[in-house]
Amino acid sequence: MPAAAPSAQASEADEAALRHLQQVHGPVLLSFLTRLTRGDVRRAEDIVQETLQRAWRDPEARNVDGRWSRASIFTIAKRILIDQVPATEARPSEVSYEYIEVPAHIGSDPIERALDAAEVRAALAALPERLRITLVEIYFQERSVAEVAEVLDVPPGTVKSRTSYALRALREALAGRELRNSGTAGGTRPPA
Repeated sequence: MPAAAPSAQASEADEAALRHLQQVHGPVLLSFLTRLTRGDVRRAEDIVQETLQRAWRDPEARNVDGRWSRASIFTIAKRILIDQVPATEARPSEVSYEYIEVPAHIGSDPIERALDAAEVRAALAALPERLRITLVEIYFQERSVAEVAEVLDVPPGTVKSRTSYALRALREALAGRELRNSGTAGGTRPPA
């Protein structure tokens, strides 16, 4: 009988520690994961439970004083989330540039619109990939800066600067194309 007492004390201590882990880190972790899962609370709750179980079993998740490190817990959670994302979701969707349409209010002549669309597609295709993908995500996929940052796994500030650089480069490329086209036979295009 004396051997049962230490194990009962150990299990009570374990339960108290686990309860402490859940109470201290659970709510913050749930909020963080709910944002990462785009509001999917059930999925976030599942990841929280898995994260806390792994943290409980992982001695490296604890600080020197025996408490759990929030940074370690969040790292575990991110790894679980990444493991759940299929490879097709992790990569941004590709857009075929021949299907990018120019709004009808830009030029009434269908031939002019087709030529303009072809020029925009060519100028867009000439951009460096990181700039092109950013423009496609922002303007053609109609995603917010935060969504694009998450898709491309870059900070929101990087998305903003890439968008600015891409628009400037696109503007310059289109201006260069217009100058080259204005010298061709058949007349010049009116300014936009």
